[in-house]
Amino acid sequence: MIPGPSGTGKSTYVAELLQSELPDDFQALGLSFSAQTSANQTQDYIDDKMTKRRTRVYGPEIGRRYCTFIDDLNMPKKEEYGAQPPIEIIRQFCDYHGWYERKSKEKPFNKIEDMVLLAAMGPPGGGRSVISPRLQRHFNILTFTDL
Repeated sequence: MIPGPSGTGKSTYVAELLQSELPDDFQALGLSFSAQTSANQTQDYIDDKMTKRRTRVYGPEIGRRYCTFIDDLNMPKKEEYGAQPPIEIIRQFCDYHGWYERKSKEKPFNKIEDMVLLAAMGPPGGGRSVISPRLQRHFNILTFTDL
């Protein structure tokens, strides 16, 4: 997780890392959160990139790993009870290595393999919220400060 003020080069640094510094077995995925991002959009975007490996097990093609970069992680709007659904679906992945399939009547749990997360976010305020410690605990933090 890379927190820091706007204009410090967080996204630029990560873009450079993803384009030229990753080992050959990694493939970069990127998504950017906004105030209107929903949990369903987040889940659908990642699910669309996955291939089926076994029954209820998904991931990138065999021999590859996804490095998923989430820009503006703390931007989704809070709901009436204070939760941020897109962040909660990411937390569910971090806690349980998968999520429930919404499009099936049985709602089975699908496991996701070989995916790591990288996230950037600005300081709370101006539409950005504080990230739950339940999600923060899954990340190492590299802080960017004002130049």
